[in-house]
Amino acid sequence: MFRNMKVSIFILSSLFASYGCNSNKSTRDIYLQEIAKTEADFKLSITSHGVAEAFFLHADSNAVVLRANDSLIKGRTAIRNYYSSPQFKDASVNWTPDFIEVSASGDMAYSYGRYVWLLKDSTGKENEYKGIYHTIWKKQTDGSWKYIWD
Repeated sequence: MFRNMKVSIFILSSLFASYGCNSNKSTRDIYLQEIAKTEADFKLSITSHGVAEAFFLHADSNAVVLRANDSLIKGRTAIRNYYSSPQFKDASVNWTPDFIEVSASGDMAYSYGRYVWLLKDSTGKENEYKGIYHTIWKKQTDGSWKYIWD
């Protein structure tokens, strides 16, 4: 009888463990979908609000953006000011996440993929800049996601 009880406890434990894993998986999937939607909304806001405002709206209050020459732009206002420069006036950017991961606690995430910037120079000639991006996302108290590193 004791042996059957051990087997029963093992079976029940396994069922609860697998139930927990399935539950976590669906929660994880929800978080992954949230980040994918946040990425898509960010791209759309560039079209509707412009580069400077979109980067401002999607930034956490402590956000940092890495730019050329390893320079850092720190804070939402500095980020808005940087992207308000004339070179970004008619700029467009497109990107696609190749990978998204979310922390087990569901409060942090990261994504990376390829981007393409189209920027006009002072003569009006359009130049294309391609690269790889890496964004770190933080869940806000209202449930939205904002980037803290881009």
